[in-house]
Amino acid sequence: MGTTHTAAAVCRLGDSTREAEIAVVAPSLLQLTDAGSFAVGDVDPGGWTAWGFSRRVGDAVPLVLGPETCSAEELTALMIMWIAGQVMAREGVPAQHVAVAHPVGWGPYRRGLLHQALRQVGIDNATLLPEPVAAAENHAARDRVPVGSTLAVYSMGSHAFSCSLVRRTPGRTFEVLSGVDTVDHHAGTDFDDALGTLIRGKLGKGANEVSALECGKAKTVLSHAPHVDIRGVTITRAEFAEEIRPAVEHSVQTLVRTVGDTKLDAVLLVGGAVRVPAIPDALAAALDCRILAEAAPETSVVKGAALAARLLVEGPEEEPEPPTTSVMARSDDLSLRFPVGEIVTHDQEITAPPPRPPVDITPLDLPERSSVKRVVRGLKPAGARRSTHDDDDDEDSR
Repeated sequence: MGTTHTAAAVCRLGDSTREAEIAVVAPSLLQLTDAGSFAVGDVDPGGWTAWGFSRRVGDAVPLVLGPETCSAEELTALMIMWIAGQVMAREGVPAQHVAVAHPVGWGPYRRGLLHQALRQVGIDNATLLPEPVAAAENHAARDRVPVGSTLAVYSMGSHAFSCSLVRRTPGRTFEVLSGVDTVDHHAGTDFDDALGTLIRGKLGKGANEVSALECGKAKTVLSHAPHVDIRGVTITRAEFAEEIRPAVEHSVQTLVRTVGDTKLDAVLLVGGAVRVPAIPDALAAALDCRILAEAAPETSVVKGAALAARLLVEGPEEEPEPPTTSVMARSDDLSLRFPVGEIVTHDQEITAPPPRPPVDITPLDLPERSSVKRVVRGLKPAGARRSTHDDDDDEDSR
């Protein structure tokens, strides 16, 4: 769920060779109509519209939509329920599992609230995973990532920026080592404003206001063209890069501080704003590793979430064992070749090891073994609300 758009991707079970495919893309807008029903993406002057609510999950201040008061997690769950319904209508069957990607800064409190809201709207088979983990899963589906490899994820969308470090674990999954999820950094809409400033400066006083839509289209053109012509003036890519250079350098230095002394294997670019060439150029100059991005970086997270859902249902695939051979080196010099076959030894060359000293073994009184039912009864249900006594160890409680 992004601030601007919400997307869903699907994976086919039983066919790990197929990549995830985008199924639904919709504006992240919920509107309460006069009839009391919610509509997605429709902006009606007679209704009340909410947007950006997914970033406010855990905020105690509710959103007021006309006569209704809704929490951010309730609206987020309604949006996910609508998306899941659209996928079911497209596929003809409900999803066997649903994976929801969330910002890297979410702790157990926010995840618990969203889990509870999802169950209230009938989505019980849901797993929440951090966005950088989903992006790494999408990358691992196309490029082999050995166990222990560390990846940095640089994510910039229309309204948010985050950077994270993830590492490949032996269980064929990824874990988050560190992450920064901020709202004080510039993002895609700020780049649009900077481009609008350039255009207005060349048009001069008295010119009509440049719309956000015009700036967004011009920014898209500059991502693959050296210049763009708009309203009779020309803006070059170099001029645009210089205008946004302080904002880009700020985000890159944030990633550099997050990486620290960690050795990186690659940096993954995620989000629609990373199409701006100034971002990968600045990252390449600051970090000595590969800078990788998909053709559509705004879909990396949602595709990775679908791949993670398939992995949860089917389990990880076994990696093939590396081939072994008796010959480890080849050379024309016979003395440099390793022996192949049985090694012949003589009995007199092998001496028996000295006898071990006696060891006194004292029996231990082991506690009574707990049954599985006793252990399960002691567990708390996942996603339940935290009590007020648990607030001290919750990084999201205030």
